[in-house]
Amino acid sequence: MTMNERAPEGDRSFHAVRDRLSMPLEEAMLTQRAVRRVLPDDLDDEIVLRCIELALKAPTGSNGQNWEFVVVRDRGTKAAFARQYRRAWRLYGGIGRRLAGGDPTMQKILRAVAWQADNFEDVPVVVVPCLVGAYRFVPVALGQSSHYGSIYPSVQNLLLAARSMGVGASLITLPLWNLHMARRTLGLPVNVQPICMIPMGWPQGRYGPTTRKDVGEVTHLDRFGNRPWRAAPSGG
Repeated sequence: MTMNERAPEGDRSFHAVRDRLSMPLEEAMLTQRAVRRVLPDDLDDEIVLRCIELALKAPTGSNGQNWEFVVVRDRGTKAAFARQYRRAWRLYGGIGRRLAGGDPTMQKILRAVAWQADNFEDVPVVVVPCLVGAYRFVPVALGQSSHYGSIYPSVQNLLLAARSMGVGASLITLPLWNLHMARRTLGLPVNVQPICMIPMGWPQGRYGPTTRKDVGEVTHLDRFGNRPWRAAPSGG
């Protein structure tokens, strides 16, 4: 497998792609990206369930394992969330376009998000990670950190598993803008909170290495602003 591989074509069953889970971890991490443009082609339940199964191997606060995952395939349910997504995107997308200006990288990202919002009903599968319980009975900052820290490691496991099998996926939250609507649509009990959504499908394009800031630019030693690993400016 190369870092610029296309999504697998032909047989896309779990049997055909499961060996891809042996992809070296470093390669999966170096080439993972938010893949928003996906094909409407079906995605096997076995692939989705294996991704969730690997998500369950992540650490969670006090080993509470207080997570639930709702797999959404019903087009009507996706359409309900699509309407929320588009409402939220009209606001956030407009702000994003003003802030992006002429930045081609940001413009590309905005176009991908807009595509996802416009075609949300056609995404084969949307996984909704949820948490059981509430953090409101403990100090807010500590409670929120602990609460969400029990789900996002599992989400990253799921995203890495999807990437290794060639499945496109992204972490989004805008369709959950209206939590009351989200609870009603998914039939969630009052003590179950939807945290994010992960649309999944076979990518339209390619995977490849991502562009990120240099590690020395964002790493500080002992106190913020002390960046001994920052690259020296080039030139005289």
